[in-house]
Amino acid sequence: MRLLVRERVFGIGDDYWIEDADGRKLFLVDGKAMRLRDTFELKDTNGRVLVEIRQKMISIRDTMLIERDGDELARVKRKRLSLLRNHYRVSLAEGTELDVSGKILDREFAIEYDGELLAQISRRWLTIRDTYGIDVVREDADVPLLLAVAVCVIVLADKDHED
Repeated sequence: MRLLVRERVFGIGDDYWIEDADGRKLFLVDGKAMRLRDTFELKDTNGRVLVEIRQKMISIRDTMLIERDGDELARVKRKRLSLLRNHYRVSLAEGTELDVSGKILDREFAIEYDGELLAQISRRWLTIRDTYGIDVVREDADVPLLLAVAVCVIVLADKDHED
């Protein structure tokens, strides 16, 4: 499944659509403006919230939380020692972990579980500014979760770049 993320450069909030390869809108990333912490909702085309994404207020390292129906689904944070590449750890509520690594600032990275590729995020094959592609490799993957992980990693990487 190939998806296109079209971020808006200007506007109130950080709202943008995720479309399929044919340009059909599938998901809305609804950024909440005027909040103390980064907060997003991933919605379907009917406006139903699939997952909520927010920055944890107090933590040693920046951490993003992903929730579904009020329950924590995952925590995303940067690994401590990542000298040559950017690495993030996604701790799922059931106890498993996903690994995210790659050239985050270029939005080129892979989401893996136990060495198996789940999704690839890339701007390499796109020329439009602030647009990147997400290839979900596994058919049985939790697509909203993988999209939420991508949003979290890009937010955290942008914060690292600003510092």
